[in-house]
Amino acid sequence: MSTKPARIIVTAIAALSLFAAGTALAFHCPQDMKKIDDALAKNPKLTTAQLDQVKKDRADGEALHKAGKHQESLDTLAKAMKTLDIK
Repeated sequence: MSTKPARIIVTAIAALSLFAAGTALAFHCPQDMKKIDDALAKNPKLTTAQLDQVKKDRADGEALHKAGKHQESLDTLAKAMKTLDIK
């Protein structure tokens, strides 16, 4: 009896797990973008400089997300969320 089928199954499970983990990160970015958009719609009391930075971080976060750089996207969006005091 060969162990080749078992190795194929283990490899397939590992690949699917990695794909699922990557997908989970990908879906987190849009949730953060929506939180930022919702907060901006409420006209937060920010200085012009803060508002400009939040908008830049929001746009940069989306661009990084679209480029597949999800951790960088999350880090950038987190800056905007901190300025907006989003928990």
